[in-house]
Amino acid sequence: MSRDAQECGVNVVIGLIGSKWKPSILWRLDEGDHRFAELRRGVGGITEKVLTDQLRELERDGLVSRTAHEGFPLRVDYALTPLGEQLNALLDPLAEWGDAYGA
Repeated sequence: MSRDAQECGVNVVIGLIGSKWKPSILWRLDEGDHRFAELRRGVGGITEKVLTDQLRELERDGLVSRTAHEGFPLRVDYALTPLGEQLNALLDPLAEWGDAYGA
């Protein structure tokens, strides 16, 4: 049985996380909820604009949730959704393989 390459589940995953920064953002959020500035420091080298764009895409795709808390200054927390936690668990073996390959 032949499947169209677009239908391949691997391509779906790559479409969700196939940027330079998304895996690093998901990995940081696996540690727990983070505020924007914490994420920016934790994902070294990323600009504010790129982080904002990537977080919006991850939120749109249902992998990350954004919670704004009332008060001044405005406090916003980002966290993995259950779907994001599932995906992160699947990325662990890929990270292990990459570490072994890079060694």
